[in-house]
Amino acid sequence: MNHDTKLPHGTRNVVSTHSVYGAPCWVSLTSRDLETTQDFYSAVLGWRWRTGKLGDRFRIALADGVPVAGIAAVASMWQMAVAWTPYFAVRSADEAVSRVQERGGTSAVGPISFPPGRAALLADRDGATFGIWEGELVSDWETWRRSTPAFIRLHTRDAFDAAIFYGEVLDWASERPGCCEVHYEGGEVVLRSGGDVVARIVSGALGSAPDPTIRPHWQVHFAVQDVTACARVAEQNGGSVLSKSDDEAVLRDPDGAQFTVTSRRER
Repeated sequence: MNHDTKLPHGTRNVVSTHSVYGAPCWVSLTSRDLETTQDFYSAVLGWRWRTGKLGDRFRIALADGVPVAGIAAVASMWQMAVAWTPYFAVRSADEAVSRVQERGGTSAVGPISFPPGRAALLADRDGATFGIWEGELVSDWETWRRSTPAFIRLHTRDAFDAAIFYGEVLDWASERPGCCEVHYEGGEVVLRSGGDVVARIVSGALGSAPDPTIRPHWQVHFAVQDVTACARVAEQNGGSVLSKSDDEAVLRDPDGAQFTVTSRRER
């Protein structure tokens, strides 16, 4: 597994994940330069910041006062790639890790304790990196998912095979309370929680290149009011625009992390 992610940080006791399982509950970014990263995302997404509990290299991003993402400037120190990583809420971190390993995935870190919860970094059978979180959430889940993060999308070789893998690991499409529904819509596997889209899985011809944006990976989509303005500001602040339409743009920050901004009306 590639070590291109970090563990959640700065968590606080707000709402138990016992109300939602298998859905994304947090996103985090590894970077090399904390100040540059903060300045970029402040300009592009309007985020403000507070210090995380793990030290000066860690920050919590706030959108209208709501914690929406974590940043860790540890890529160089820990020899990790720069990338965004989603975390999924689970009942038991130990059980989820065992399920991943039994189904051909890998475990890089954990589960380890991050009071008030436990976390692990994992990879699916195709090498796409993701995290799991057992315990209290950083922010109220309903508030978090309706703030800046719109949804996440897995770019992988076989969407149906991936859906089976994640479904078995994360209890998707089960009858257990709080679990997610899985549908096939518009050529994609779509994950819904409470009727809202929280994740998508799409098939494609992907290689095994070192670049995490070319091989199978989870892409984080952030909801914004004006896609064109975000793309313009990204370029003005050292980032780049990889592709753009009226409703969506794939951007790269100055450190190389790729993400997508999506129009709020397209959520």
